Amino acid sequence: MFIDTAAIVIQAGNGGDGAVSFHREKYVVAGGPDGGDGGRGADVFFLADDHLSTLADFRYKCKYAADNGVNGSSRKKTGKSAEALYIKVPRGTLIREKESGRVLADVSCDEPVLCARGGRGGWGNARYATPTRQAPRFAKPGQQGERFEVTLELKLLADVGLVGFPNVGKSTLISRVSEAKPKIANYHFTTLIPNLGVVRLDSERSFVMADIPGLIEGAAGGAGLGHEFLRHVERCRLIVHIVDVSGIEGRDPVEDFKIINRELRAFNPELAELPQIVAANKSDLATPEALEAFGAYINEKDYPLFTISAATNTGLAPLLDKISQILAQLPPIKRYEPEQISVSEKIASSSAQEFTISIEDGVYVVEGSWLRGALGFVDLEDYEGLQYLQRVLKTSGILTRLEEMGVKEGDTVSILDIEFDYVP
Repeated sequence: MFIDTAAIVIQAGNGGDGAVSFHREKYVVAGGPDGGDGGRGADVFFLADDHLSTLADFRYKCKYAADNGVNGSSRKKTGKSAEALYIKVPRGTLIREKESGRVLADVSCDEPVLCARGGRGGWGNARYATPTRQAPRFAKPGQQGERFEVTLELKLLADVGLVGFPNVGKSTLISRVSEAKPKIANYHFTTLIPNLGVVRLDSERSFVMADIPGLIEGAAGGAGLGHEFLRHVERCRLIVHIVDVSGIEGRDPVEDFKIINRELRAFNPELAELPQIVAANKSDLATPEALEAFGAYINEKDYPLFTISAATNTGLAPLLDKISQILAQLPPIKRYEPEQISVSEKIASSSAQEFTISIEDGVYVVEGSWLRGALGFVDLEDYEGLQYLQRVLKTSGILTRLEEMGVKEGDTVSILDIEFDYVP
């Protein structure tokens, strides 16, 4: 079964908690804090697997959770970090966040693609020892891993896409010029799934061709099968439009050509702008008048036109040579860039949450679930990131609350793993 869309949940691992521990040894008085840090939670990666051709496996398993980091322990032992989780998908799979629709990753290369980061491990109490606080009795919990509801969308990686009405000869053409073996029969919708074939012209020239199941009028709006597979044309660099010029089914070739182009434009306007070659197929059954009329229309539209008969191998060599020439001048297959959320958006989306401030051993400790997420996203060595964080602390009321609690200049303020001296 060919499945090219799926919805799953990915959960990166949580960081391990820091330990609260004190050194105990014979003849050693007041050995001091020795609680270790927690280990890092596992990241979630997607990996392209050329042995997979559909997303059918994701119909039966919809949640993928990575392992959590191990908690820290005594003697300053850091907990073990969890090993990353790799999810294998067909090459060309697009990962989108379900709610916002933003692109998280395009799994088209050999390298694993990171989609969900594991949480950092919490600090043990050994980290908080200072000359004035020699026995801290607190540690920090590990950060939560990122969790996303995502949709997987397979977009085939092909240089050339064959489009056209059902039964115009697309499957016959790809079977003649490549090793692909699609089902071929003299009735509509013989092809129910996209077929890929590698066309090799010589030792230095080859390209991938995709046979897209037949479109009909209204396909972009859901009619027929074509609307389910139009997404596979979006990556193609070149469209080869197959038109039946024989007239044996009582259709007008010119009108067929117009209808298919309208459907491409309705689905995605960029598809109508792709370079296009027109192949007038079944020419051995067409009348000279029909060929002349169709050729005059296509020449007027300034599309390259090739008169072929896939069934008899007529005219295929010039067509393939032209395809190769055009591809040599076009950019590589389209790759989708991840759509990152800016630091300000991430913090602002969390800034309306509540918080608590407590005083532990003279330290003002600020807690809040949204702060955990905000600090996880901010690069603390980046000046702009710190400016955004300072703005959120001010607009959320944390600084005002500290002043109400009597904080003075030089007092220590702790926000998760960060400590700083308060400066009014």
